[in-house]
Amino acid sequence: MERAATASHRGILRPHEGRRHFRLTRLAPSRDLDAHVERHWMVEWDLREPYTQELLNHPAINLAIEPGFAGVYGIRTERDRKTIDGCGRVVGVKFRPGAFQPFYARSVHHLTNRVVPLAAVFGLAGDELARAVRAERDAPFAVVEAFLRARLPAPDRNLDVVAALVRTMLEDPAVVRVDELAARHAMSPRTLQRLFRRYVGVSPKWVLQRYRLQEAAERIAEGRDGDWAATALELGYFDQAHFIRDFKALVGASPAQYAGAAA
Repeated sequence: MERAATASHRGILRPHEGRRHFRLTRLAPSRDLDAHVERHWMVEWDLREPYTQELLNHPAINLAIEPGFAGVYGIRTERDRKTIDGCGRVVGVKFRPGAFQPFYARSVHHLTNRVVPLAAVFGLAGDELARAVRAERDAPFAVVEAFLRARLPAPDRNLDVVAALVRTMLEDPAVVRVDELAARHAMSPRTLQRLFRRYVGVSPKWVLQRYRLQEAAERIAEGRDGDWAATALELGYFDQAHFIRDFKALVGASPAQYAGAAA
């Protein structure tokens, strides 16, 4: 199955400002890891003053290794913040929605809004991975890939099901309700809910809303929107008021305020 459609680069708030403070590198995984890994990423910075970046997390688990900590990052349902200072680097893996579950071997909803040390998931091998990645300056992604390749789980058909559901969410703005999504994929809403709880860690309703608000934030940051009523309608909202309320609750600013800050 073609899996690239589960990937999205949205979610970094005020991205133009962020680019002045750090360098973000993204790299596609090797083919044998593609069913599980959406991309590798690395953030590097050299700052005189601290900088705080805000994010709207994707419905995906991340593994990240930085100088002082290595962990598995569950989905954060609210706006996320990360402060960087001095000189540093974070090497990370973004798993496809649902695709970390076979490595974890239990319901990933236990990781939602949590960060756990790498060793809590992979044992002492997690600490060894962190040391090896920190020591490797030129090819840290190769070190991570070797680690994951040695632990590749058995094929799981549910990963294809989740990938297809996520592709529909990303590509078809007409699908705005969970029952519509379930019907499109010939399953009951209850089955869909159970699948997302175990594999993704959040509800399909949450994912639908997050993708829509990430798209709205991207449009506004790029100066492509100003008609909030039209935007609300295009993103599946029944009215402008509900869109503005949800946007402000998540981003911390109204669409108009965010447009001013992003500019």
